[in-house]
Amino acid sequence: MDNVLIQKFIKNAIAEDVGDGDHTSLSTIPLNTQGKAKLLVKENGILAGVELAKAIFIEVDPQLQMETLIKDGEEVKVGDIAFTVKGSTHSILLAERLVLNCMQRMSGIATVTHKIVSLLKPYKTKILDTRKTTPGMRYLEKWAVRIGGGVNHRTGLYDMILIKDNHVDYAGGIANAINAAHAYLDKNQKKLQIEVEVRNLNELNEVLEIGNIDRIMLDNFTLTDLKEAVQKVNGKYLTEASGGITESNVVDYAQCGVDYISMGALTHSVKSLDLSLKAF
Repeated sequence: MDNVLIQKFIKNAIAEDVGDGDHTSLSTIPLNTQGKAKLLVKENGILAGVELAKAIFIEVDPQLQMETLIKDGEEVKVGDIAFTVKGSTHSILLAERLVLNCMQRMSGIATVTHKIVSLLKPYKTKILDTRKTTPGMRYLEKWAVRIGGGVNHRTGLYDMILIKDNHVDYAGGIANAINAAHAYLDKNQKKLQIEVEVRNLNELNEVLEIGNIDRIMLDNFTLTDLKEAVQKVNGKYLTEASGGITESNVVDYAQCGVDYISMGALTHSVKSLDLSLKAF
C-alpha cells in the first residue's frame, strides 16, 4: 500500500464530504458519545478495501479501534461481518460513507476480477486492467484488481510507453513511432517498456519487421486473426488481446494463446458489492 498516496486520497475525500462539519452528528449526538459498528456483508463476493478502511479510520481518529474478522481477498457471503470498529460515534459516522464508498467499489472490482481469473485458470493467459478508471480512484481500483487475482497494466502515462493507433497516425506510421520512442528514452535516460498496438495482421507484420519492442497489443482482432497473430509472434514478444472482451467470451480469447487479456470492464462498468456499516 502506497501510504503517501493513500493519505492524500483520504484527506481530500474527507474534506470533500465534511466541509465545515458533520452538522447532523454534531446536532444530534453528544460529543463524547462512544459506540461500536460492524461492517455487514449483504451480497456474496470477494472482499476488498479492509486495509484501506483501517487507514481511513486512523486518519479520521487514531483512537478508533478496528478489529478485522475477514481479510482482503477472502470470499464473503450474505450476513458475514468483515470487521468491527469502536470509539467516538462522531468519528465513526464521519468515516462511514468514505469507508463504504471505497469498499463497495473495490469489492465489486475484486469480485468480477476473481470470476475472470477463475475462468482463465486452465490457460496461461493473465487478466489485465486498463486506464479506464474513476478519476482520483485509480490506485484503489487497480489495487482491487490485484486483490481479485488480476494483474495491473501500466499505472498511468508515465510508467510505460504504449504506442496506440492515434500515436501511430500522428507520428506518420509505426516505424516512425517506434524509432521516436527509442530516441526519446535514450535522450532522457529512461528505461520504460514499449508496447505497440496493432489493428490488423498487416500492422503486426510491420511491427515484427521493425522489432525492438516488448509487447504487442492485438486490438479488436477476430478470433481467427488472433490465433494467426499469436502464431506469427511465436513467443518473440508478449502478446495482449484487447477490445470487446467480456466475461462471456474471455475464454475464447484465452484459447488463442495470448499472454494477456486487457479488460476495461473490470473497472469502468463494474457493479459495487452491497455492504453496510451498522451500529450495534
